[in-house]
Amino acid sequence: MLRNLLVGVPVMLLCLLLQAVFITICLRYYVRFDNVRRNRESLGLDILMLAMVMLVTLLGNFVQMAIWAVLFMLLGEFSDYATALYHSGVNFATLGYGDIVMSQRWRLLGPLEAANGILMFGVSTSVMTAAVLDVIKHNIAGLRGSEQP
Repeated sequence: MLRNLLVGVPVMLLCLLLQAVFITICLRYYVRFDNVRRNRESLGLDILMLAMVMLVTLLGNFVQMAIWAVLFMLLGEFSDYATALYHSGVNFATLGYGDIVMSQRWRLLGPLEAANGILMFGVSTSVMTAAVLDVIKHNIAGLRGSEQP
């Protein structure tokens, strides 16, 4: 068990750092788009901003799944990357199919990756929710501004 923690926790920390990088990039571009959007009303910009937030956060999650898959390959758990990535995706998304399992020696990495995944999907969801609420707030403010004489 200790071996699993010594291997899994650093990967989790790397994933947390990567997600922070992806969210920071996402927020910087969101602020830039938001400054452009404030100067004009555009449904297209709202859609583009929300799509960008969703794609960047999702990309961050996919990169993390790929990192876990590389770890599984380095540990010799899978003979091909596609299987390792599939297993990683099932763990990261907390699906837990159980159709492919790791050896008893490393199987505790599965729950560690699941804990990492559920946390990262939660962070991604909160960033997306904040972006959606900001777009809603902006549109409501625009409607209220156009109603006043």
